[in-house]
Amino acid sequence: MTILVTGGAGFLGQRLIGLLLRRYPNASLISADTVASPSTDRRITSRLGTVTDPAFVSDIVGPDVTAVYHLAAVLSGQAEGEFDTGMAVNVDGTRNLLEACRRATASGSGAEPRPPRFVFTSTVAVYGGTLPPVVTDDTAIVPQSSYGAEKSICEVLVREYSRRGFLDGIICRVPTVAVRPGVPNSAVSSFVSGIIREPVAGLEAVCPVPLDAPLWISSPDTVTANLAHAGSLDTAGLGPGRAVNLPGILVTPATMLDSLERLVGSEARARVRHAIDDRIARIILTWPGAFDASRALALGFTADRDIDALISEYLATRVTA
Repeated sequence: MTILVTGGAGFLGQRLIGLLLRRYPNASLISADTVASPSTDRRITSRLGTVTDPAFVSDIVGPDVTAVYHLAAVLSGQAEGEFDTGMAVNVDGTRNLLEACRRATASGSGAEPRPPRFVFTSTVAVYGGTLPPVVTDDTAIVPQSSYGAEKSICEVLVREYSRRGFLDGIICRVPTVAVRPGVPNSAVSSFVSGIIREPVAGLEAVCPVPLDAPLWISSPDTVTANLAHAGSLDTAGLGPGRAVNLPGILVTPATMLDSLERLVGSEARARVRHAIDDRIARIILTWPGAFDASRALALGFTADRDIDALISEYLATRVTA
């Protein structure tokens, strides 16, 4: 078994590779990224390059690759600010991977070579416009950001390549991941982690959206486990849509800050300043907050219990890190 993870040196990529190695101890992993994988595990081959390079992608997707987890992407803030870069990485790069899977399937051994599983990390940002109170997997996608539009385009491509038998795709619409350790990234949702992470570390933070803005979030451990589960799921039950909204929990900045105060103290909460950033708020407020996750849960995906448990998980990680 050979598994390819694009964006393998990133935050989620490293976590996913570690979990896959624990689940499949005899597997070989390829980490494809613009920087080297920090892991020293001999089962990991680190390949340096970009998915925008068709030659690089063709080289890393051979007939022996049984699964591809496509995490590499330009995030929402950069995609909105740099249209050409977002299209090149998020759309053209994904198309390069799909084409490489198609060629690998055609050149595989046997009369009917098995197409690789292709786990595509999409986003709740594919939704927008007039939305129902609770979004389902079948709610029409009308993105209101470049990032959401790019992921929507790729969802259509994954469906078509799956329909043609070039690969076996599953589209995972990932909630906002919180709490991320480290430093802020280029996602417009970066503040969701920041209003917890920075105050816990004794630093000031800014909430740039209304305090009652609905947010659909999931912890790093839960998202990682759900992506790994997608790699072994029987996609026959997904139907032609091939998409599933990963479970999350509905919160607002206000409920997150209430939890921060309960778990860490009023001093931590006081470090968060509220100042609306129109650019960020305009995008965030187009994203849905409430999802019907019953289908995902029935398929074996999991959810965090509540916001206190999610933040407690982060606090425990800081203590043991």
